[in-house]
Amino acid sequence: MQINSIDTPQDSLLLINKPYSWTSFDVVKKVKGILKSKMKTKIKVGHAGTLDPLATGLLIICTGSHTKKADSLLGLEKVYTGQIRIGATTPSYDLETEMENECDISNITEDDIRNTTKLFIGEIDQYPPIFSAKKVDGKKLYEHARKGSDVEIKISKVTIYDFEITNINMPYIDFKVKCSKGTYLRSLAHDFGQKLGVGGHLTALRRTDIGEYSVENSIEITDFQYFFKLNNPETTLL
Repeated sequence: MQINSIDTPQDSLLLINKPYSWTSFDVVKKVKGILKSKMKTKIKVGHAGTLDPLATGLLIICTGSHTKKADSLLGLEKVYTGQIRIGATTPSYDLETEMENECDISNITEDDIRNTTKLFIGEIDQYPPIFSAKKVDGKKLYEHARKGSDVEIKISKVTIYDFEITNINMPYIDFKVKCSKGTYLRSLAHDFGQKLGVGGHLTALRRTDIGEYSVENSIEITDFQYFFKLNNPETTLL
């Protein structure tokens, strides 16, 4: 199984399957530490698109000269699978904060759910979650949220190319979404619940694809140090 695109250890695109609860920076820090210990020198490392700590899946890590490719990779379409719980909201729009506003969902039908997805296809207006890393006035939104500061959050325009319901087991709804860069799936889950009239929040999320890159060709971060063959940099990992 090919797990990455690699020229040399210092200049690589690494496809990492980000673990649950890790931040994207945690992965960057881990890769940087492994490379430094093996190469005995500092190597520039970055990522091409953040994943929330409670999300798993494909994270593209760029090293050395390949960090210049990060901006172009950020613009690629993304595919996610996940789960929404309807009938309750959370301040963070996911499981990072406690549920609130619980309500009865007995009147919600499967047709209601499937028809509501159609409202989100195409270019839509979206507010980022207040508990997010998006910067406003030089601070991340979650920093404002934790201080209880009032802050104006601007609408972003994003595109949902496909929104498929893959399973319904009330109050949980499994989905698959193909979307543009900048899309917050937590906001999509929240807004979806609002359109249904009962609220909702994200309970699981996994990024499966970034453009042509797939999580099926990724490697676990815990295996990276064993499979990354620094002594034979021309070897593609199979």
